[in-house]
Amino acid sequence: MSTIVQKYGGSSLATTSTLCDIAKRIANSYRDGNRLVIVVSAMGNTTNDLITLAQNISSTPPLREMDMLLSTGELVSSALLAIALNAEGIDAISLSGAQAGIKTNTTHGKARIEFVDPKRILDELDKNKIVVVAGFQGIDQEKEITTLGRGASDLSAVAIAAGLGTDICEIYTDVDGIYTADPKLVRDARKLDEIEYEEMLELASYGAKMDPRSIELAMVYQIPLTVASSLGKTPGTKIHQGANMDSKIGEIRNRVRGIASDTNVAKITVLGVMDKPGIAGNLFQPLAESDISVDVIVQNTSSKGYTDLTFTVKRTDLNNALKVVNSVAETLGSSAVSSTDNLAKVSIVGTGMRDAPGYASKLFNTLATANINIEMITTSEIRITCIIASKHVQKATKAIHEAFELAE
Repeated sequence: MSTIVQKYGGSSLATTSTLCDIAKRIANSYRDGNRLVIVVSAMGNTTNDLITLAQNISSTPPLREMDMLLSTGELVSSALLAIALNAEGIDAISLSGAQAGIKTNTTHGKARIEFVDPKRILDELDKNKIVVVAGFQGIDQEKEITTLGRGASDLSAVAIAAGLGTDICEIYTDVDGIYTADPKLVRDARKLDEIEYEEMLELASYGAKMDPRSIELAMVYQIPLTVASSLGKTPGTKIHQGANMDSKIGEIRNRVRGIASDTNVAKITVLGVMDKPGIAGNLFQPLAESDISVDVIVQNTSSKGYTDLTFTVKRTDLNNALKVVNSVAETLGSSAVSSTDNLAKVSIVGTGMRDAPGYASKLFNTLATANINIEMITTSEIRITCIIASKHVQKATKAIHEAFELAE
């Protein structure tokens, strides 16, 4: 008898009708003899609706209260799914993240999972129940409810799978797998049968619709993931170590596996700071303490002892980042701070690129041919990322997808 962890996204649970359809699907798997732990997101746009309610009252609601508010979305969907399963004649119980043993640190809004105590889940499984867990949430050492950040129900599922020691974790969503590019941007994007953890982590970190922390955790604990549609029976994409990259013996595969795109990008430039040791640390440490992640960083060549520092943050973090930067820049003697929020990232990802020349030049020439200017560039061993104007993201993604023949 296999213990399987399944996660269902909000689009799969958007209405009571679709939720009941999911319950029938889960019931069939249970009748096949599986022990099931189901992790759920909030229904449809519930989280956005709750955020709007809070912002109608206050533009700066306390983070602790936002966690209390937002955690209710997953509680609703978990309870309703348990009710639907019981209506199917199957014993099911819903648990909050806290009841499921998800222990986190004390950072409200972006809490980190410290460990999972699976005792309650195991107890309920031993009673032959399906356990439905509210994703996206946990509890800290002060017994406060915490949330893990947007899209983190994937992370909840992988963490529970790791805590249970199971090697089957299935992520169900409204698409039938991982594609070579966002199908909404590129019509002929191709679904991948499998992909390595490392490549998927880069894709997720740079725009693909999965929580990169879930991929990282799966890689650490060697938990194979399957991403598939909750609406059909089409085989999904397997994410695991040593994927064969869809190649047959003797074939030379395309070393670019996929394209990630992300429009949640803003740029900040701190002008005229002294070029001396400690300046960068003095600037970026307060940002880190404010839980603002910095991505691409460029320092211009020094002129007369002064330099400019440019870096990117999430567009949704721009206002908070500017508050920090303006305060710090004043103490650093900066001449000015500028920003723009109309940017995007496009990235090509593939493990084979590290051993083969020509991928960067091909990417840059493709964008040049499409008359798209590159604002900034960043790379890793298996990724090349270009910062461009957000208005060009679809045009750029299509051109790159065609240039690297990813539809074939």
